[in-house]
Amino acid sequence: MPAAGGFDKGTGKVYPGNLTPFVTVTCIVAAMGGLIFGYDIGISGGVTSMAPFLKKFFHSVYDKQQANKSTNQYCQYDSETLTLFTSSLYLAALLSSLVASTVTRKFGRKLSMLFGGVLFLAGGLINGFAQAVWMLILGRILLGFGIGFANQNKKCAV
Repeated sequence: MPAAGGFDKGTGKVYPGNLTPFVTVTCIVAAMGGLIFGYDIGISGGVTSMAPFLKKFFHSVYDKQQANKSTNQYCQYDSETLTLFTSSLYLAALLSSLVASTVTRKFGRKLSMLFGGVLFLAGGLINGFAQAVWMLILGRILLGFGIGFANQNKKCAV
């Protein structure tokens, strides 16, 4: 048996261990789940420190920053609404990853991943065109559902 290959106990076939285009594409698709999660974390972390964003959506946090420039760096964003905005994505991703396995079993991995992508796209559009905090939170929830579906299916694909 080759060192780089594998052995299928069910069929008795020996695999040479070559990197095929299918395996490469599968790995790239699997990596996308982590990519969109990391991208969203970076964007939300950066945007919540921008004064124009805080002034438009979280005015009380902005006012507090302007009134006290020597605020403790670790506690300058003291707002339950801002916390809800940030954590809604993570909670939605957790819940959807639990539900996604059932959806995947029922409809298949392709439709489940497509559904996750559509949810992520819808969340991105809502966040991009947001005019109120509730739109931001709804968009983040949809982004979280999309990430949860993509990451759950990534585990199934590999």
